[in-house]
Amino acid sequence: MTLPNRAPVRVMAHLVAGYPDDSLALAAADGLAAGGVSAFEVQLPFSDPSADGVAIQTACAEVLSRGYRVARGLAFVGELKARYPEIPAFIMTYANLAWKAGIERFADLAAKSGAKGLIVPDLPFDSDEGLAAACAARGLVSVPVAAPSMTPDRIAALAALDRPLVYAALRAGITGSETRIDAETLAFLASLEGSAGTGDAGQESRVLGGFGIRNGEQASRLAPRVHAVVAGSVFVELIRGAAPSGADAVREAVRKKAAELSGFGQ
Repeated sequence: MTLPNRAPVRVMAHLVAGYPDDSLALAAADGLAAGGVSAFEVQLPFSDPSADGVAIQTACAEVLSRGYRVARGLAFVGELKARYPEIPAFIMTYANLAWKAGIERFADLAAKSGAKGLIVPDLPFDSDEGLAAACAARGLVSVPVAAPSMTPDRIAALAALDRPLVYAALRAGITGSETRIDAETLAFLASLEGSAGTGDAGQESRVLGGFGIRNGEQASRLAPRVHAVVAGSVFVELIRGAAPSGADAVREAVRKKAAELSGFGQ
């Protein structure tokens, strides 16, 4: 498919695999791509989330009620890779799914799906059950998650790992409600720069900033401080609202929001 030129604000867009069904999930991905997103974050549905708000929890529950399995989620990632090879797809999941498969085997499956990397919020960087090593051995990026509640010592320890990407949860709590981008938020992002492999002044940030991103104003304020702005619940809510009207409605709803966040235009 022909895509627009990349937008001035990089956006990583969150999708729940299989939500609300397989065909509408692909329609949503098409809309996100048309709206100028730079990466997909594909969540494998899970029943006991530690960070998801109501919108994403509900979406996961609905998908799981259909008997959806991890293999189908990985196949969805593979379809995105084939459809949009220039847009990297990161798999987001929880530790139980990776642990049940076995960390090494799960990394194998992720790599074979065409994923760029893995985001597992409840596997902390200093106790990740070997996830980072398994990813590195397979050419995947293991993206640790940092939160404002982390102590300076833990941020320094994360910095010492010099990971290529770090996911910054911009506030404590769960996803969904709007996040205020204030001086404290920006200071937190600045504290993570070393942890994202940026070390030298002038280098591009490798921090992914997300949680509660819902509008273009937030995205524009974050853009100079992060590698990409991550948005999730806002897209899931739009997909839910448009789904009864079919694929075209889903595609257009998420396209407009992606264009707003990325600065690509309407």
